[in-house]
Amino acid sequence: MRASSLILQLTAAALGARRVVAHSLATAVCLCALGWAVAQAPPAQVGPGREPITPIPPAPVQDPRRLALGDRLFHDPRLSHDNTLSCNSCHDLATNGAEASRPKSKAGSGPDLNTPTVFNAALSFRLNWEGDVRTLEGHVEQTLRSPRRLGSSLDEALQKLRADKDIAKAFREAYGREMDGVGILAAVATYERSLLTPGSRFDLWLEGDANAMTPKELDGYRLFKSLGCISCHQGVNIGGNMYQRHGVFHPLGSPKPEIVRVPSLRNVAVTPPYFHDGSAATLFDAVKTMGHAQLDRMLTDDQTEAIVAFLKTLTGTYRGKPLVRANEPRPSGAPP
Repeated sequence: MRASSLILQLTAAALGARRVVAHSLATAVCLCALGWAVAQAPPAQVGPGREPITPIPPAPVQDPRRLALGDRLFHDPRLSHDNTLSCNSCHDLATNGAEASRPKSKAGSGPDLNTPTVFNAALSFRLNWEGDVRTLEGHVEQTLRSPRRLGSSLDEALQKLRADKDIAKAFREAYGREMDGVGILAAVATYERSLLTPGSRFDLWLEGDANAMTPKELDGYRLFKSLGCISCHQGVNIGGNMYQRHGVFHPLGSPKPEIVRVPSLRNVAVTPPYFHDGSAATLFDAVKTMGHAQLDRMLTDDQTEAIVAFLKTLTGTYRGKPLVRANEPRPSGAPP
């Protein structure tokens, strides 16, 4: 009896062991399959709401009088102390909304930094490379008073503008009161909120146009996701919504500031040079360097070219025309 009981116990144990082995093998197969799927990255899914990036929306509806006033102020050199610079001097709307004359701006109190584009700035959660400003109004005021930017103040600009009867009248018509500092900031910010660039080929693809991107560009997008670029560059602005330390694995440009607001990749193909210090002259160089510094990956030339091809599909339109690089001739019929 005891022998029979022992045999039954051993048999049960053997069956249990076989189940464990079978379960382990099944688990291993599943894990291997999962690992392969992650490594390969799922195919991109065309159509709204299926990707971690969303299309740029239409510009918000604004009071046309306030919008026109903001446009005038954005281009008005009287906002600077010596009447030589306007907002447009560093954010040239005729090309890419960034600075054309030099790779680095003299803005701010710290190191010289590459000038970001003003296009789509309204879609970022913070402004400046340091991400030290929350609102467009706050950024306009910071720009006014910075000695390395416009070198003026809200009071000084207000005094000059109040002496201009035409613009004072335009302010009264737009805001229903005499010109004040709050209104000046609001008008410029209102205009900047209109500086969106929808209509990129990638956005068209996101909205369901399967022919808007070539196979190579789609391969670049899949690589962009599978390598991990998408972890920092996602959302409507493909960045601009978080902070990150640069040089995670290897140095990337100048060491300061250590923490930066992740830049938007919208219109990146027409806004060289790249990085906070402007140290990468070409998009190819920037992608290669980012792979090494941030992901610890040495990208092949083919991988880099595919990602660059994808990034070139992110160039949007302003007033119906695609943005262009600074110093590049504008297409015929483009707005001045």
